[in-house]
Amino acid sequence: MRTLVLLIIGCIVLFGAVDINHARTKELMTLDGIGKKKARAIMSYRRKHCFESIEEIVKVKGIGEKLLERNRGKMTVKECG
Repeated sequence: MRTLVLLIIGCIVLFGAVDINHARTKELMTLDGIGKKKARAIMSYRRKHCFESIEEIVKVKGIGEKLLERNRGKMTVKECG
């Protein structure tokens, strides 16, 4: 399990930002200030709403502007589909 997490983190660093529309819990948890509870809240929110921009992440309960700003360069949004 630890190896998998390190592999995911390495891929994110090498290949780009976390896609908040498709990332799994472990990938979301690589973002600053995102633990399991907030990662699950993001996943729950996106089941009902597709993120159109990274700014929309503040609509998720427990996530505010400061967290958005800390992670702005680490997140991306790809089309839902």
